[in-house]
Amino acid sequence: MNIKNEVLVRVYIVLFFMCLIAMLIFGRAIQISVFEGEKWRSQGNEEHRRYRNVEAERGNILTENGDLLATSLPFFDLAFDPLSTGMTNDDWKFNIDSLSYCLAAFVNPDYTPGGWKFKLEQARLDSNRYIQLKRNATLAEKEFIASFPLFKLGGYRGGLIVRQHYERETPFGMLADRTIGYVRPLEGDTTYIGLEGHFNDVLAGEAGRELMYRVGSKHWMPVHNLTKIEPKPGRDIVTTIDINIQDIAENALLEAMQKHQAKRGSAIVMDVETGAIRAIANIGQRRNGKYWEIYNDAIGTATEPGSTYKLAAIMALLEDGLIELEDSIDLEGGVSQFYEEELVDAVAHGLDTTTVWRAFEVSSNVGIAKLVHENYGLTGQGDKFIKKLKQFHLNFKTGIEIDGEPKPYVKEAYSEEDDWSGTTLPWMSIGYEVTVTPLQLLTFYNAVANDGKMMKPQLVKEVQQYGETVEKFPAVQIKGRIASKNTIAKAKRLLEGVVENGTARKYKSDRYRFAGKTGTAQKDYKKLGDIVSVGGYQASFAGYFPAEKPKYSCIVVISEPQVGGYYGGSVALPIFKKIADKTFATDVDLFKALNGAQKPILARNQLPDYDVGHRQDVQTVLSYLKIPFETRTSNEWSVIRATEADSLKLLKRTISEEKVPNVVGMGIRDALYILENLGLNVEIQGYGRVKQQSIRPGTRVHGQTIRIRMG
Repeated sequence: MNIKNEVLVRVYIVLFFMCLIAMLIFGRAIQISVFEGEKWRSQGNEEHRRYRNVEAERGNILTENGDLLATSLPFFDLAFDPLSTGMTNDDWKFNIDSLSYCLAAFVNPDYTPGGWKFKLEQARLDSNRYIQLKRNATLAEKEFIASFPLFKLGGYRGGLIVRQHYERETPFGMLADRTIGYVRPLEGDTTYIGLEGHFNDVLAGEAGRELMYRVGSKHWMPVHNLTKIEPKPGRDIVTTIDINIQDIAENALLEAMQKHQAKRGSAIVMDVETGAIRAIANIGQRRNGKYWEIYNDAIGTATEPGSTYKLAAIMALLEDGLIELEDSIDLEGGVSQFYEEELVDAVAHGLDTTTVWRAFEVSSNVGIAKLVHENYGLTGQGDKFIKKLKQFHLNFKTGIEIDGEPKPYVKEAYSEEDDWSGTTLPWMSIGYEVTVTPLQLLTFYNAVANDGKMMKPQLVKEVQQYGETVEKFPAVQIKGRIASKNTIAKAKRLLEGVVENGTARKYKSDRYRFAGKTGTAQKDYKKLGDIVSVGGYQASFAGYFPAEKPKYSCIVVISEPQVGGYYGGSVALPIFKKIADKTFATDVDLFKALNGAQKPILARNQLPDYDVGHRQDVQTVLSYLKIPFETRTSNEWSVIRATEADSLKLLKRTISEEKVPNVVGMGIRDALYILENLGLNVEIQGYGRVKQQSIRPGTRVHGQTIRIRMG
């Protein structure tokens, strides 16, 4: 093959491949434009235009009386598009100077008016369509900026870009902070806490949709068209919280936490009749020593309660008919042996043989443990005791409207899995080897105060939209009666005895009566041979007030107090008392109305007597007060005289124009009117009605000075 033919072959080969590549490119172009055109056009539009969600306003969380516990406040990110499609060159030229001045004076003074004008004009030349003005502007700031020159022409013509978002605010700060909770989006997940979390579907509303187009690499601007779907705001929830009682409980708890340098504490106040929670406070100590609502221990933390659980043990014995309150029990001086374990009363009481009633009042560990051990343990009937605890619902959750409530722990009788032993029953009877949350224990005490009817604790009573009720949550009765009337009546007497004569007697009130039980529990108790270690103490008090007709039940639990004692009677009880005192003082329903009783008949010495005044005025007053009287004079002035028949007579009082009158019994206004009209100079001493006058009545008037003494 000559050189010419060799070159031609190579040219044909190159030409063939070039034609093949061209055909492939052409075919791919046809495929993209014709067969896949819609797909790629849609994807191209998505890169620059897309529908994005518009945040809905979250509903409010309200107190029982409508005060805001949590609300959403609107904030605005403001920007400027100098190339907005509705803006004309005349709009720009006419407003740019005054707009620059306003931005420099009221938005960002880092730029002078000239600097702002240069920045805006340069952005317009560079086709920069998004200039950040202010982030997180308030509604008032947004409205003010929207009134600037050019901006006031509207978003389409004026170029002002407004992106609204909401921030959650709690007006009362720490009050019920953990109970209110939050919804916090995290990477790949969302945390739901408290009422915000449980009622998120109610509060969240429905997001809207708006067509947006991208400006630059990360900014999006709304497209002005009619396709926007407005968001639907969330609905409000009305809680059972009474903000006054919540404030009382929170402050009393915080003050005690600081005083005792405790690690954690909680307090709950519940309406006895309905189970509505009026206050729920949780305070924990942070690493920096400051206190805040860190965790909802009242609902989410189950611990060994200690002596407040003794009420359940005594009620079980009473309900099974195994004891009477007047029965005798040997307290052995406060020390007893149960198999290899020694049980000691927390406080020395110096009692040996006493009544069951007295053993409960002084909170004797030995007395209560022996009663349960002798009546259930030694007879092999531990299952009967456990059955009674379940009858009292001490093994069930309350079902409160907040997630994270643990189930109470009650051992199954003689269960190896539950590590049942010979000491289990006596230890359970005094609040060990069982766990319960403060709310679960309060629900039990509340049932006792409510004559045995157990109510479900309630935090939310209704859902509202635009102030109108759309759903109600009525009070729910968990159980008709947790025990017989006789047992409940005796339990109440025991709780009242604790305050009158027992471990709480130091704090009994002379204004009202309350009932309850102190509790002290050891935490992280460990025993290795003769060495015993205790990780701390938990002090508690559970009760209700007023004792005669309970309206509120309350529990206070303080974990690991470091200063000023650790017993329930010295740490938790004073908090309960402070909450009860202030709640009692501010609740008018707990006081008898002064005019509630039948109006008493006035005795003769309580009726007005020898009071003198203008007759028509006297008649008007007596008629208004509905005091019977008889008028026996037509004179302008009269004197009131009481009669034996509990009625009044209006008699004549003569006033002469030439002689000094008798003004004794008159008020200061009437006496001055008469005396000064006669030309007398009057000197007054004291207050009240005229008791004495210096010039004898009947003396001729000639401009003298008369002194009258009031009293």
